Amino acid sequence: MSWWHRIFDFSDYGPLLALLHNSVIAGAVLGVMCGLISTFVMMRDLPFAVHGVSELSFAGAAAALLAGASVVVGGFIGSIIAALIIGLLGVRARDRNSIIGVVMPFGLGLGVLFIGLYQGPSANKFGLLIGQIVAVGTAQLGYLIWTAAIVIVALAIMWRPLTFASTDPEAAAARGVPVRLLSPAFMLVLGLAVAMSVQTVGALLVLSIVSTPAAAAMRVTASPVLVPALSVAFATTSSVGGILLALGSDGIPMTPYITTISFTIYAACRLIGHVRTRRGWSRRTAPEPGVRAELTTA
Repeated sequence: MSWWHRIFDFSDYGPLLALLHNSVIAGAVLGVMCGLISTFVMMRDLPFAVHGVSELSFAGAAAALLAGASVVVGGFIGSIIAALIIGLLGVRARDRNSIIGVVMPFGLGLGVLFIGLYQGPSANKFGLLIGQIVAVGTAQLGYLIWTAAIVIVALAIMWRPLTFASTDPEAAAARGVPVRLLSPAFMLVLGLAVAMSVQTVGALLVLSIVSTPAAAAMRVTASPVLVPALSVAFATTSSVGGILLALGSDGIPMTPYITTISFTIYAACRLIGHVRTRRGWSRRTAPEPGVRAELTTA
């Protein structure tokens, strides 16, 4: 079998799709949750923080795997600890990046230690790093749906003050918005979202659905309505599309498909944004018809 047929082989696609419908539902739920929270991740300049939280989530999940406990609960604990540390101690961007730079390698080192001590199946080890959404069970799908509901409700409650605090924190604080309280509150919500994302797409590739969707959307619009809408659409397309393509492969993880779709969307949006900017610049700099006529006859 050639490498191409290993990547794309849809001969038994129908039966596989029927068996793994939980995975498709999980991808859609993950897309909505991550698409919404991605808006504030980019608005608050937190992609690096997402990676830091994912590393401690990986460490918590690996510790739970070693102890024979629930991997989901372990990932939640690791994410919440990281989110609280970053949110409480890293209010300023410079302090936050320094803290993440310390926390991230520490969490990754702990995760590698626990994985090295684990003597179980190797698939469980690599699943924490590259994800295993194709094997989503009913219980894990339930965890994901409940977590997504909590994240979405929390975002809806603090959407307006969080938007104000993210765009102009000084003015927001002057208007009585609890800026210092919103930072750890949002990081806690982000920790929940990252914890479930790590369980599905893995710790190494979580940025592809938590940061990239809004980064792509912001390349084509600045509308406060269209950015989250497009971000949700992009995240859902990446996650569900990656799963559907991975089902037709010969044992290849779904993460390369998800990241490729996510990157393609971002590249297309960046190109569209560049073209629109160039056209706008050309219209601003081009002389008016009357002026152009005068320049021609001069």
